[in-house]
Amino acid sequence: MKLTYDPTHNVAYISLKDKPAEVETIRVSADLNVDIAPDGTVYGIELLNANEQLAGVHHGELLVVNEASGRSSSVKLPA
Repeated sequence: MKLTYDPTHNVAYISLKDKPAEVETIRVSADLNVDIAPDGTVYGIELLNANEQLAGVHHGELLVVNEASGRSSSVKLPA
């Protein structure tokens, strides 16, 4: 999994797998798109207006938590 952020366009993309040649982008809401393959596999999630969606909870940091081990790490998001 990879999270990318484009501060110029304020868009974040969570890539779950490498995209095949063909995916359909489903608009879930004004700020959320999901890329899905014909077989139903989800390949990625696009967050529009990303800094507002990602920075709201942990004071401008993205917190990644491994629920099995209890370990966590954080990444400071660009302002």
